[in-house]
Amino acid sequence: MFEPLLNHIDKFINLTDEERQLVVNYLKYREIGKKNYLLSEGDKCNAQYFVVDGCIRMYYIKGNGIEQIVQFGIDNWWLADYTSLTLHTPSQFYIQAVQNSKVIILSQEKQDELLDKVPKLEKYFRRVYQRAYAALQTRQVFQSDLSGEEKYHHFASRFPEFIQRIPQYMLASYLGFTPEFLSRVRAKEH
Repeated sequence: MFEPLLNHIDKFINLTDEERQLVVNYLKYREIGKKNYLLSEGDKCNAQYFVVDGCIRMYYIKGNGIEQIVQFGIDNWWLADYTSLTLHTPSQFYIQAVQNSKVIILSQEKQDELLDKVPKLEKYFRRVYQRAYAALQTRQVFQSDLSGEEKYHHFASRFPEFIQRIPQYMLASYLGFTPEFLSRVRAKEH
């Protein structure tokens, strides 16, 4: 059950068999049903979630009561409220399963212990965070510079696996427009 994460780590660093076993000892595995939560607004985020299989989303509720999705996680993606995790503050986000999902949980406390015992994991997590930050920067550019139609086509070309896996209204929320607008954009393709 932990093999997908170990394989992901292998893409960035090499672990010995002993180190791999040590990593496994610090992890928890959880299956989460569709629409169930890993984190709710107001709770403190104490862990990061690695998606083994399925799809989870992170969102907040805007002042007008509408959900705004800020991130999705599918197979081999990490997801957490890093502000809450780092600053130990209540979260403003919800993390919810979009599909029945399997996740590996690494608590902040366990990660700190693990990094003391396997320091080269610092390089792995640094690379993961760099990629996440790069994705955030790219999203900022396309959110501010592209039209709605261009946003959809950009997203669809870069992440076709998401288009098949998430409901249309969630994709619209993530891209920042209404489901009706997304329907019109997609209708033009056919």
